[in-house]
Amino acid sequence: MSKTSIVFSLMSAALFTLSGCATTQSLTPQQCQSSNWQEVGYTDGIRGRSGAYFGQYTNQCASVGGASPNRIQWEQGRQQGLKTYCTELNAYKIGREGYDWQPVCPLEGIEKLEEAYSQGRYYYIRQRDLDYLRTPYPYGYGHLGFGYRPYRYGW
Repeated sequence: MSKTSIVFSLMSAALFTLSGCATTQSLTPQQCQSSNWQEVGYTDGIRGRSGAYFGQYTNQCASVGGASPNRIQWEQGRQQGLKTYCTELNAYKIGREGYDWQPVCPLEGIEKLEEAYSQGRYYYIRQRDLDYLRTPYPYGYGHLGFGYRPYRYGW
């Protein structure tokens, strides 16, 4: 296994682990009863989460003690957070960092957001490809010399 594939595997595992932390938070009975649901909704809105995400809170709170989260407060907070998420600068940033754009923004002005995301995503892909080509063995040569050889050249 080459150094590049090992590094890529470790980075993928770390990203997978970190993304699991961000999306799967388990709630205690106290959190279900005393959480500021507007603040929780605001955080979810900034992250681009849809209204369907609230179902996870409902399920978690039902399983830990029967308390129910406040959907109205959560949705009010989420709408405020979406104002931050649904900006051209944020769309560009999300694309440039290689993340997926979530379809949660209002339809007015969506073309500008999609264009900003596309430009950021284009930059991300170009940078990723350049980084790949800068590696010592960009076409998969292993220590045994096997791998992809463009145009059948033996170099």
